[in-house]
Amino acid sequence: MKVTFLGHACFLVEGGGKSVIIDPFLTDNPVAKAKPEDIKVDAILLTHGHGDHLGDAVQIAKNNNATIIAPYELANFCGGQGAQVHSMHIGGDYNFDFGWVKLTPALHGSAYVDESGVTYTGNPCGFLVRMEGKTIYHAGDTGLSAEMEVIGRTNEIDVAMLPIGSNFTMGPEDAAEAVKMLKCKTVIPMHYKTWPLIDKDPNEFCKLVGDTAKCVVLEIGESYEF
Repeated sequence: MKVTFLGHACFLVEGGGKSVIIDPFLTDNPVAKAKPEDIKVDAILLTHGHGDHLGDAVQIAKNNNATIIAPYELANFCGGQGAQVHSMHIGGDYNFDFGWVKLTPALHGSAYVDESGVTYTGNPCGFLVRMEGKTIYHAGDTGLSAEMEVIGRTNEIDVAMLPIGSNFTMGPEDAAEAVKMLKCKTVIPMHYKTWPLIDKDPNEFCKLVGDTAKCVVLEIGESYEF
């Protein structure tokens, strides 16, 4: 199984000849190198409706005849723009042709905001994804929560992707506490340095993690295989 960091909270996940992308914020992402037309995937996972996560999801879905998997309200929003969707909600799981997906709680907001106003897009979420017998946990945008202890106790997590940028999400200290609760084998920091407001040092986060888990800092476009 392989995960490739495309910037901010966006990851390309590949396994068993299938691929999915999580939170494909590319076009307006100041650090991203990939373009929507470069992405070839079987499905798109969306944690919430903010522009820096919804990003290019609808365009990528149409380009690939791929399904957007998201919380109910956000899935309906994307469906209204012509995308093929599969709606889910917190605690629900489903076996897709690429693998198993379960939605987990996230402490955040979820709305699509443009010049016409604010469109509510339901609860935010995180994702557990299992492919080739390996499990990843993408926390989405979230603060530290007690639910992470349950997630770690009931799942064997090979790789966790956790936000560390603070201001809008957990900072490095809280994310290091999350690693202890999740009992993951490896952690990859995300949602940092995209803008000055979330300019946190991933290496400092790794120092806080210590021996709790293997900490892998990925550069934009770099992959981790496990």
